Amino acid sequence: MKEQLAHQLLDWYTRAGRSLPWRDDPAPYSIWISEIMAQQTRLETVIPYYQRWMARFPDIHSLAAASQQEVLNLWEGLGYYSRARNLHKAAGRVVANFDGKLPEDKHSLLSLPGIGRYTAGAILSIAFGLDEPVVDGNIKRVYARLLKVETAINTPAGEKEIWLQAEELLPPGKARDFNQALMDLGAIICLPRNPDCGTCPIADLCKAHLSGQVDNYPVRQAKKEPPHYIVTAAVIRGDDGRVLVTQRPEDTLLGGMWEFPGGKQEPGETLEECLKREILEELACRIEVRQLVGVFRHAYTHFRVTLHAFNAELKSGPVELRYHLAAEWVPIHDLDKMPMGKIDRMIAGQLQAREE
Repeated sequence: MKEQLAHQLLDWYTRAGRSLPWRDDPAPYSIWISEIMAQQTRLETVIPYYQRWMARFPDIHSLAAASQQEVLNLWEGLGYYSRARNLHKAAGRVVANFDGKLPEDKHSLLSLPGIGRYTAGAILSIAFGLDEPVVDGNIKRVYARLLKVETAINTPAGEKEIWLQAEELLPPGKARDFNQALMDLGAIICLPRNPDCGTCPIADLCKAHLSGQVDNYPVRQAKKEPPHYIVTAAVIRGDDGRVLVTQRPEDTLLGGMWEFPGGKQEPGETLEECLKREILEELACRIEVRQLVGVFRHAYTHFRVTLHAFNAELKSGPVELRYHLAAEWVPIHDLDKMPMGKIDRMIAGQLQAREE
């Protein structure tokens, strides 16, 4: 199967492979940025972010020299912000330890923040032309159907089995196009639902298709329902109309981003009690909770949030940082300059709309 799979897949890729900005210039830096951006993100979303990123940070040196806030600002909206922080940290290490050039060996690549087995394989095969397999979500699905993998692919055992198959089926000297062909096949034809088997270049090799069981693969272990949290946030205004925003700690969800302070509701608390407690615990000051600004909802990867934002008045101060990295009083029209997560950006947008 190995030779036939490579032949048919590569022939199809030559004719039908996607045209993507980083494929026009498969330099190591371009491939690295594109692969990090594409993690758990649709390419239609990635492309404009990639183009803006490369215009501002055309090389590793410019990225390393930027502030984290500028990096996060440019990344805002892509989500999974640890990716941006790790890119920034890794660029600094590449400049310091590798003369500003991504290393060409797996061990060194894996030592950089945010680069795991998949990303290292993508950089080594696509940018350097080395014989390294890659396995992302699309490729897992392709292999699970092609080989009728009975192990759930979202388990460590399933992951291991797919990687072993990827290593076995990789055609020597052709990893660059073979890996990208697999990525495209999973994105264009071998879709999670209603795969287009009629146009698949490897349908005659696919065990799931040949047995009429495509819909049964890949096998997945059932996931638990994600928890739902009720959260509050305070829009605290100063006498000059500025609002208080705080910067989240580096090692937390949305680390380094700015937010309207608040936190999670505990059992038995009212929303008002929750907000007063959170502000006292995090900023060592007391507030009077005023009218509701709005209710905002967002689903993260592993949980869902309903956030109630309230106008609030500072009753005691000054603000003391007990949790956050920083706190600033910012004019409402300047909130766009502060990198924020989706919910806080929605609150900011509502405040700005009311100011117009």
